Amino acid sequence: MILLDTNIFLELLLDRKKAGECEELLDRVAEGAVEAVVTKFTVHAIEALVDNPKTILTFLKNLNNSVGLEVYDTSLEEESAVPWIMETTRLDFDDALQYYVAQRSDAEAIVSFDKHFDGLDIPRKEPKEFAT
Repeated sequence: MILLDTNIFLELLLDRKKAGECEELLDRVAEGAVEAVVTKFTVHAIEALVDNPKTILTFLKNLNNSVGLEVYDTSLEEESAVPWIMETTRLDFDDALQYYVAQRSDAEAIVSFDKHFDGLDIPRKEPKEFAT
Protein backbone atom coordinates (compact mmCIF):
# COMPACT_ATOMS: atom_id res chain seq x y z
CA MET A 1 0.00 0.00 0.00
CA ILE A 2 1.25 3.47 -0.91
CA LEU A 3 -0.21 6.88 -0.26
CA LEU A 4 -0.59 9.13 -3.31
CA ASP A 5 -0.01 12.81 -2.54
CA THR A 6 -2.01 15.54 -4.24
CA ASN A 7 0.85 16.60 -6.52
CA ILE A 8 0.91 13.20 -8.25
CA PHE A 9 -2.57 13.81 -9.64
CA LEU A 10 -1.96 17.50 -10.36
CA GLU A 11 1.21 16.71 -12.29
CA LEU A 12 -0.88 14.63 -14.69
CA LEU A 13 -4.01 16.80 -14.77
CA LEU A 14 -2.01 19.97 -15.41
CA ASP A 15 0.29 18.22 -17.92
CA ARG A 16 3.48 19.11 -16.10
CA LYS A 17 7.00 17.80 -16.71
CA LYS A 18 6.60 14.47 -14.89
CA ALA A 19 3.04 13.74 -16.09
CA GLY A 20 4.12 10.59 -17.94
CA GLU A 21 5.57 8.84 -14.91
CA CYS A 22 2.50 9.83 -12.85
CA GLU A 23 0.20 8.45 -15.53
CA GLU A 24 2.11 5.16 -15.60
CA LEU A 25 1.78 4.75 -11.83
CA LEU A 26 -1.88 5.76 -11.80
CA ASP A 27 -2.58 3.27 -14.60
CA ARG A 28 -0.98 0.51 -12.49
CA VAL A 29 -3.17 1.54 -9.55
CA ALA A 30 -6.25 1.60 -11.79
CA GLU A 31 -5.66 -1.98 -12.93
CA GLY A 32 -4.92 -3.16 -9.37
CA ALA A 33 -1.23 -3.96 -9.89
CA VAL A 34 -0.38 -1.42 -7.17
CA GLU A 35 -2.51 -0.79 -4.07
CA ALA A 36 -2.80 2.84 -3.05
CA VAL A 37 -4.71 5.19 -0.82
CA VAL A 38 -5.62 8.81 -1.42
CA THR A 39 -7.18 11.17 1.08
CA LYS A 40 -10.59 12.69 0.54
CA PHE A 41 -8.78 15.96 1.34
CA THR A 42 -6.67 15.44 -1.80
CA VAL A 43 -9.77 14.74 -3.88
CA HIS A 44 -11.39 17.98 -2.71
CA ALA A 45 -8.18 19.98 -3.19
CA ILE A 46 -7.95 18.80 -6.79
CA GLU A 47 -11.62 19.55 -7.42
CA ALA A 48 -11.02 23.08 -6.11
CA LEU A 49 -7.83 23.65 -8.13
CA VAL A 50 -8.96 22.22 -11.46
CA ASP A 51 -11.39 24.73 -12.87
CA ASN A 52 -12.84 22.56 -15.62
CA PRO A 53 -16.05 20.56 -15.03
CA LYS A 54 -15.19 17.91 -17.64
CA THR A 55 -11.72 17.38 -16.18
CA ILE A 56 -13.16 17.09 -12.67
CA LEU A 57 -15.74 14.55 -13.82
CA THR A 58 -13.11 12.49 -15.65
CA PHE A 59 -10.86 12.63 -12.58
CA LEU A 60 -13.67 11.39 -10.31
CA LYS A 61 -14.66 8.61 -12.72
CA ASN A 62 -11.04 7.46 -12.91
CA LEU A 63 -10.78 7.37 -9.13
CA ASN A 64 -14.03 5.46 -8.83
CA ASN A 65 -12.94 2.90 -11.44
CA SER A 66 -9.44 2.35 -10.00
CA VAL A 67 -9.32 -1.22 -8.73
CA GLY A 68 -6.29 -0.67 -6.50
CA LEU A 69 -7.35 2.65 -4.98
CA GLU A 70 -8.93 3.37 -1.61
CA VAL A 71 -10.23 6.86 -0.79
CA TYR A 72 -9.68 7.60 2.91
CA ASP A 73 -12.11 10.07 4.46
CA THR A 74 -10.78 11.31 7.79
CA SER A 75 -13.15 12.01 10.66
CA LEU A 76 -12.98 15.18 12.74
CA GLU A 77 -11.59 13.08 15.58
CA GLU A 78 -8.77 11.85 13.33
CA GLU A 79 -8.06 15.36 12.10
CA SER A 80 -7.66 16.42 15.73
CA ALA A 81 -4.41 14.42 15.74
CA VAL A 82 -3.00 16.43 12.85
CA PRO A 83 -1.98 19.57 14.83
CA TRP A 84 0.16 17.36 17.09
CA ILE A 85 1.79 15.83 14.01
CA MET A 86 2.37 19.34 12.67
CA GLU A 87 4.23 20.28 15.85
CA THR A 88 6.35 17.12 15.99
CA THR A 89 7.24 16.91 12.29
CA ARG A 90 7.15 20.58 11.19
CA LEU A 91 4.83 19.63 8.32
CA ASP A 92 2.01 21.95 7.26
CA PHE A 93 -1.60 20.79 7.74
CA ASP A 94 -1.95 19.19 4.31
CA ASP A 95 1.29 17.21 4.56
CA ALA A 96 0.63 16.23 8.18
CA LEU A 97 -2.79 14.90 7.18
CA GLN A 98 -1.22 12.88 4.35
CA TYR A 99 1.36 11.50 6.79
CA TYR A 100 -1.36 10.62 9.31
CA VAL A 101 -3.33 8.67 6.71
CA ALA A 102 -0.16 6.95 5.49
CA GLN A 103 0.43 5.79 9.07
CA ARG A 104 -3.18 4.65 9.53
CA SER A 105 -3.08 2.76 6.23
CA ASP A 106 0.25 1.07 6.97
CA ALA A 107 1.61 2.62 3.77
CA GLU A 108 5.07 1.49 2.77
CA ALA A 109 5.70 4.87 1.12
CA ILE A 110 4.31 8.32 0.47
CA VAL A 111 4.47 8.93 -3.26
CA SER A 112 5.13 12.62 -3.74
CA PHE A 113 7.45 15.17 -5.31
CA ASP A 114 7.26 17.13 -2.02
CA LYS A 115 10.60 16.85 -0.21
CA HIS A 116 8.93 17.88 3.07
CA PHE A 117 8.20 14.17 3.50
CA ASP A 118 11.90 13.29 3.48
CA GLY A 119 13.27 12.11 6.82
CA LEU A 120 10.02 10.63 8.15
CA ASP A 121 9.68 7.00 9.22
CA ILE A 122 7.60 6.38 6.08
CA PRO A 123 9.86 6.95 3.06
CA ARG A 124 8.97 9.32 0.25
CA LYS A 125 9.17 7.83 -3.20
CA GLU A 126 8.52 9.19 -6.66
CA PRO A 127 6.31 7.56 -9.31
CA LYS A 128 9.29 6.49 -11.44
CA GLU A 129 10.30 4.12 -8.62
CA PHE A 130 7.21 2.04 -9.40
CA ALA A 131 7.88 1.74 -13.12
CA THR A 132 7.62 -1.71 -14.63
